[in-house]
Amino acid sequence: MIRRLAAVLLILACLPAAAEEVVLGLSQNSISIDTTFSGSQILLFGAIKREEAIPLDQLGVVVAIAGPSQPLDVRRKERRFGIWVNVDTVEVDSAPSFYAVATSGPWSHVLSQVEDLRHKISIPRAIRSVGAPSSVEDAQAFTDAVIRIRTRSGAYQMREGAVELSEQTLFRTSIDLPSNLTEGDYATRIFLTRNGNVVSQYETVIDVRKVGMERWLFELSREQAVIYGLMSLAIAIFAGWGASAMFGLLRRG
Repeated sequence: MIRRLAAVLLILACLPAAAEEVVLGLSQNSISIDTTFSGSQILLFGAIKREEAIPLDQLGVVVAIAGPSQPLDVRRKERRFGIWVNVDTVEVDSAPSFYAVATSGPWSHVLSQVEDLRHKISIPRAIRSVGAPSSVEDAQAFTDAVIRIRTRSGAYQMREGAVELSEQTLFRTSIDLPSNLTEGDYATRIFLTRNGNVVSQYETVIDVRKVGMERWLFELSREQAVIYGLMSLAIAIFAGWGASAMFGLLRRG
């Protein structure tokens, strides 16, 4: 037994270290959401640590940040008898609430389709949709609709050439985060590629949490739903009465 353990340790010691590794820095690794939160920007910067000379193949850098994933129902509406009705529904098993990808060059140059399939980096690969009802012929159109809508709102971002790469050693990029962030852990992945193949990757997490009044309201809505509903109703009634009173004063004035 001791001889076998010694042999395993010897083999591990003889294995070559990774030729290239990421050393990453973040401008902030946590984001606080309060009543004045209007979005944020994350600056990612880093360097490539090497044990050998720089390879001749062109280096590529891919950055991906993913918010918490959750299932959602995607519905398609059609106009029937003068009204819009839901005709088809497809459940997307898992879609990130936020997803941003930044690359150091054109997508097709920095990452191969095989590596994208393996690591699920591109936006379509990050969305998991196992199946759809047999009555739905174009199920992919529902996933495409999710991507299109969230891209338009800034929740999904594909930024080719947004990673600045210097001397194949230093890199930096920035990612804009919208104001309607979902609370949770935002998985951040950095990939180094050569000829479209991933040669090294690094992972970390950005913590996004509600604080102050936002945190109190969020917990109240989850733990005391009745009180939260009554309070919301009271605020709506008071706001309506206040607006009506103000309008009456303006008319009499």
